[in-house]
Amino acid sequence: MKFNFFKYQGTGNDFIILDIRKKKIPVCIPALFTKLCNRNFGIGADGIILIKNDFQSDFYMKYYNSDGKESTMCGNGGRCAISFSKKLGIKKKNKIYFRAIDGIHYGIIKDKNLICINLIDIEINMIKIYPKYIFLNTGSPHHVLFVENIQKIDVNKQGRKIRFQSPYEEDGVNVNFVEVIGNNTIKVRTYERGVEKETLSCGTGVTASAIAAYEKGILAYYNHVYGKVLAYTLGGKLWISFKKIHDKYKEINLTGSVKFIFEGYINI
Repeated sequence: MKFNFFKYQGTGNDFIILDIRKKKIPVCIPALFTKLCNRNFGIGADGIILIKNDFQSDFYMKYYNSDGKESTMCGNGGRCAISFSKKLGIKKKNKIYFRAIDGIHYGIIKDKNLICINLIDIEINMIKIYPKYIFLNTGSPHHVLFVENIQKIDVNKQGRKIRFQSPYEEDGVNVNFVEVIGNNTIKVRTYERGVEKETLSCGTGVTASAIAAYEKGILAYYNHVYGKVLAYTLGGKLWISFKKIHDKYKEINLTGSVKFIFEGYINI
């Protein structure tokens, strides 16, 4: 069976997108997805996005990492799915609503390449601050460390060590190394579980890094409640904005570039 695929990238985080609203995949998904994501013997990608029908929203986004396993929310993947929805003709209004494993999200196509996604609210009591790191979940779990010279960090070596350590052994964690370089500006490098290496950017990772910086008091609020951060990653710039209202971080938005790379057919 021939199956049409589309490849997108969001600040260097790249994905293979399959529209399965009308056509199902008839084979073992983990083995197939691992093969497709392989950069030597397949198409090459950090993950796979399936676009499915959904009765609660415009579509359902199901995400798999390059290891072939279904994963948690992917911020850059969600932004790519929003852009892809325009190609499918799903976009008929200003906001696109879609459902993922962690609930309903909405997205806005600001211009041809700039895509904004709204992420889940975060309860402050679920943010764990330790002497050497911060843990929080922005749709995916993140371990955040603040460093002084991010260029010298061996992200793959150090990230892999933390990813498998206690208390993360069973499910693992994404590991973010963060350097504050100015007023409300950070650099972030991320080791992603499931990809098992450093990626060029991680959407939920930069979001976690920005909120962690505010929780530690490293960055300052506008008007006491509004936060806005520019994050530099290896794949480009991302903007994170949010409000801290009572016991929650709300209105969390992640904005950055998305580009369609190519489309083709695979034999399944």
